[in-house]
Amino acid sequence: MTTSPLLSLPGAVGGDGIDAPVAAHYGSFNHEQRRLEAREGFVDLSHRDVVRISGPDRLTWLHSLTTQHLTGLVPQVWTSALVLSPQGHVEHAFSGVDDGEAFTAHTEPGRGEALATWLDRMRFMMRVEVSLVTDLAVTWRPARIAEGASATTGYELVPRDRLTAYADAAGPAAGLWAFEALRIARGEPRLGLDTDDRTIPNEVGWIGEAVHLDKGCYRGQETVARVHTLGRPPRRLTLLHLDGSENRLPAAGSELRATGTAPDSRPVGFVGTSARHHELGPIALALVKRNVDLAATLEADGLVAAQEVVVDPEVGLHVRPLR
Repeated sequence: MTTSPLLSLPGAVGGDGIDAPVAAHYGSFNHEQRRLEAREGFVDLSHRDVVRISGPDRLTWLHSLTTQHLTGLVPQVWTSALVLSPQGHVEHAFSGVDDGEAFTAHTEPGRGEALATWLDRMRFMMRVEVSLVTDLAVTWRPARIAEGASATTGYELVPRDRLTAYADAAGPAAGLWAFEALRIARGEPRLGLDTDDRTIPNEVGWIGEAVHLDKGCYRGQETVARVHTLGRPPRRLTLLHLDGSENRLPAAGSELRATGTAPDSRPVGFVGTSARHHELGPIALALVKRNVDLAATLEADGLVAAQEVVVDPEVGLHVRPLR
């Protein structure tokens, strides 16, 4: 991951972990959240990996491999897609755009090489080329988001050597803490942070946005279709409203338990990403067992949390066929 040149902007403070190469904030993440909600400024996501797929067969080929309907994709229209295991578990997640000659996608920091390698192995006789590129940087601008729309449409790809000039024109800059707080509040998960190797799309709200239900066969489709039409996902993504009396957030991966249960009792889920929202206070995303009472108070890393539904535990029953 390349360190962003925008860390040299006034007030910039670097992030943590895989987000260390970009700014966490530029002095006040609360003010930065408010500016983003007012559709002002931009967010530097230049640490995300970028993969380019070119060649005349690229869209029909990607259509056959992923969860998204990509044949006939209109140029300059952003979309999201997943690659699943044969059992329906999410292995790769990306958002991308086609320019008429190549489909360029971005994914989580550090995951681009694995995505490019997997795609390259699946080329066979198709007229496609796959490459991990370093000359493009990802940014996000809320001014391009329609009310209630997915954040996917706010992404932009900027030549990396023009990132500073882009910031001068698109500012003011908002850090990743502001971006993450708003993302978590929308209930949008990050692969590998809010998911694990057992996650299926139905559990985390990716049906519709990244999974097209009316396309042909793809790897893992049977699991997705079965849960959507007949069953209930084993777990559900939920938004946690955390007790703010302690000035800390739960560690990512912390086990979730119902309050009042013994420390050695079985966990009911785990916590993913967390943030401090300027209106909601401390919040987090978590994967919780489907049968956990929606009204139950949970405990994560010593912090008490109330639940807000992101994925309905009964999802799938609305299309159960009549007997």
